[in-house]
Amino acid sequence: MGKRSIKNFLLEIFFPKFCFRCQQEGSYLCQDCLATLDVLENTFCLCENPSRLPLAGKCRNCSSRHLDGLYFAVSYKNNLIRTLIHQFKYEPYIKELSGTLALLIITHFNLIQKEFSPEKHILIPVPLAKNKLKKRGFNQSEEIGKELSKNLLPALPTGQAGGRQGKIPLVSDCLIKEKETPPQMELPKEERIKNIKGAFRVKNAEKIKGEKILLIDDVYTTGATMEECAKILKRAGALEVWGVVVAREE
Repeated sequence: MGKRSIKNFLLEIFFPKFCFRCQQEGSYLCQDCLATLDVLENTFCLCENPSRLPLAGKCRNCSSRHLDGLYFAVSYKNNLIRTLIHQFKYEPYIKELSGTLALLIITHFNLIQKEFSPEKHILIPVPLAKNKLKKRGFNQSEEIGKELSKNLLPALPTGQAGGRQGKIPLVSDCLIKEKETPPQMELPKEERIKNIKGAFRVKNAEKIKGEKILLIDDVYTTGATMEECAKILKRAGALEVWGVVVAREE
């Protein structure tokens, strides 16, 4: 038994997992409770009152945005989803929930796979400022991105998808948050755009030039953070930027 297996074995003995909904032992979200969640089979525009769109579509009100569109798996109104995300982002920081939350996104992509090809993109997580990263110990968006990179696609034969082998690349060293900002959730809607303006920059721009990007985060509220990130990424040469989140707050 390898070191990782021994560690996981001991953790399961002393800190067993329980489903957040039904308390069944074994996982944070059991299969029965996962089946109760309404994972979306549609895509929506970015407006305050979103409407369903074909995947390649874009409503007129959204045409001036830097973010090309948004994929989200579930509604943030769901109490179970709110609980899972809260336990992931706030103390005691259950980092392992990244796999559970990424599974919802993967399920969403599987439902729309006839019209969407994630292998044509690269994954970029919305970054954290250094102080918040140090306090939490991990970037929740990056952890979700890692799970998506590992599990979103099956292995591909050599030479396909532009020579990329199976996984969608996760690029975590290009988009940087260099300005400390108050949490967006604590601010009124009209202050969020001002709060996040100028907070991000791009380095290693050659990695994203001409690329289609899936920008990863946990929750989409007003979209101010993703819109600012998309603006910076496109200025650095990104071809497209699509948001990908677990949940959207409506």
